[in-house]
Amino acid sequence: MLNRQQILRLNSAGQPTGWVNYQTAARLYYGNQVAYECGSSTMKLRGGYNRILGQKSLLNLNSIIATRNLHKVDYSAFTPSLNNSTLFKRDANKCMYCGGMFAPKDLSRDHVLPISVGGKDIWTNVVTACKRCNNHKGGRTPEDSKMLLIAIPFSPSRVEYIILRGRTILADQMEFLMSHISKTSPLFERYTSV
Repeated sequence: MLNRQQILRLNSAGQPTGWVNYQTAARLYYGNQVAYECGSSTMKLRGGYNRILGQKSLLNLNSIIATRNLHKVDYSAFTPSLNNSTLFKRDANKCMYCGGMFAPKDLSRDHVLPISVGGKDIWTNVVTACKRCNNHKGGRTPEDSKMLLIAIPFSPSRVEYIILRGRTILADQMEFLMSHISKTSPLFERYTSV
């Protein structure tokens, strides 16, 4: 469990910046880089015994930490990297043509406007498709193949992308992240109805 648990990292203004593992979080605590903590979950790291004092070292890591920033980060220029695992999570492992739920191994990336006719490999032009639907659609548009999309593809915001990249997100981390995304986001409904 300890190896899989991620710590949500914020900047000093309280904006989510990404995930760190517990080893990185421990280094941030040790280096006095943690400005403050949020959330309710903690993880205990137990170390060795101090030979002189006879005490065992203990470090409590919070599930959400804000770190000191030496320079301002421009969040408006964020473009999330596109990969299949994050795309499949965006679309909840659902084929955007037939609506079926599939294991990631049975899914593929489909270009709504095919690359062969000038489509781009960008978030707003790709959807999750089961292999059967993707093969049936081929190099045609949804209209030409008579296969309509059940949802419009979108490019995730910085915080939406952090949610999609999370492996095991704790309840307090999810609550914090959900408070930073628009209520009109497709992810908002998906993760608040769980």
